[in-house]
Amino acid sequence: MIIRKSTREIELMRKAGEIVAGALNLAKRIAKKGVTTDFLNDELEKYVQERGGIPVFKGYRGYPKSICTSINEEVVHGIPGHRKLHNGDIIGVDIGVEYHKYVADAAITIPIGEISDEVKKLVEVCEEALHLAIKALHADVKLSEVSRAIQDFVEFNGFSVIREYTGHGIGRKMHEDPQVPNFVSKALLEADEILMPGTTLAIEPMICLGKPDTEVLPNKWTVVTKDRKPSAHFEHTVVVTNNSAEILTK
Repeated sequence: MIIRKSTREIELMRKAGEIVAGALNLAKRIAKKGVTTDFLNDELEKYVQERGGIPVFKGYRGYPKSICTSINEEVVHGIPGHRKLHNGDIIGVDIGVEYHKYVADAAITIPIGEISDEVKKLVEVCEEALHLAIKALHADVKLSEVSRAIQDFVEFNGFSVIREYTGHGIGRKMHEDPQVPNFVSKALLEADEILMPGTTLAIEPMICLGKPDTEVLPNKWTVVTKDRKPSAHFEHTVVVTNNSAEILTK
């Protein structure tokens, strides 16, 4: 069941989104060659807590850290640790924040130093796919049109869309209905949702340079591409309005 949010609830999500956005801006400034992913985790955790937020990933289904740090072939759910960033890496940083019992969630992919032209294009296409999906959002639009905007743009540019992982509804909980796939399937079309004002979604294209097949590493969290080619990930929390959608994590 899709839970539409009141003006008061959206205001709380907007505040959570401001903290998320600030944390990701901090990540952009401090993610550099030689920095460990544990350092990123600790600094972003501190940033969130100092602003009255709760890092909602920590402890979620047993997840041990406050952010996800996914490097190169890691698609999502990379666990921060002692690994250092190197020139030519890309790192996806994903964070969710609870503020007064409401949640916002966003992710960016950050280049470390100089990256190859094809990986740079991968990152740019992923970010633009997110913006095209948000541009397609407004009241009474079908969910499949949002998914189609992502898939068509990504595949037109020669990249693949990850199929096993999707965006999601968000608000009182981190994961709510509906799922927001990044591609159009028969199942999606058969159960297509018409989106209404007050619907809040976390839209998050995950795309890759090679084939879209993935697997989970032995730590039971980190998702990687099977062919070990790079992957990019961007995400915003948005609210559907009558004529458009507002980004709450901008």
